[in-house]
Amino acid sequence: MTMMRSIFLILFAAIALSLIGCVNREPVPYGTEVRYRLPGDQGEVWAVAPALNLSGEPGVDPLLQADLLYQQLQHVQGLTIIPVNRTLEAYQVLGIERIESEAQAREVCLMLGSDALVVPTVTIFDPYNPPKMGAALQLFGADHRPDAPAIDPRELTRQASPHLPRPLPADPAFGQVVGMFDAANGSVRDKLKIYAAGRHEPLGPLGVKEYYMHMDRFAGFVYHTLLGDLIAGIHRGS
Repeated sequence: MTMMRSIFLILFAAIALSLIGCVNREPVPYGTEVRYRLPGDQGEVWAVAPALNLSGEPGVDPLLQADLLYQQLQHVQGLTIIPVNRTLEAYQVLGIERIESEAQAREVCLMLGSDALVVPTVTIFDPYNPPKMGAALQLFGADHRPDAPAIDPRELTRQASPHLPRPLPADPAFGQVVGMFDAANGSVRDKLKIYAAGRHEPLGPLGVKEYYMHMDRFAGFVYHTLLGDLIAGIHRGS
């Protein structure tokens, strides 16, 4: 009986110590989120285009979505980012409202002096808790070769469709990433928790729940995740 009691006390002590360890474990420090980096030693300049809204939700702001993507791109090492207002100025000069062809994207890059143009597309947008968002990132490369064919801006204007935006063609030199993020899904919640714990800005009293209640924060998580896939594709192709 004494031996059984001793074994019980040892087991109880071990469980108590493990619980104390869990309580005293330090949280993930802020600012430790995953950082992406372009391959190679030379940096690149990317421009950000206004988002295309294919979700059918009129509340999607193309400029706000582009700005949220811009904020995430600024954390990619090796990149210098041209903001969306500069891209809009190029649109006005070319007489277009949105990118609908590779030729248009390359002409915008030429005007801005950028190596590539990132065009975000929103396909699903449900801001109610738990939020849901589908999005895509299309990366178009510039053509700065001296013998590159000249592009007539008037032809670019004629290519611009007056109808609703349609999906962009894939640029074989770069790539496209697509994703659907439903916060009701356990795997998405796990990724969101890790993302929120490592942010530079401290979370409020709601913790990770802020990302369920504020769609802008959730969209930032979506673009961060898609950028990881996009950068990984560039590494594989280099």
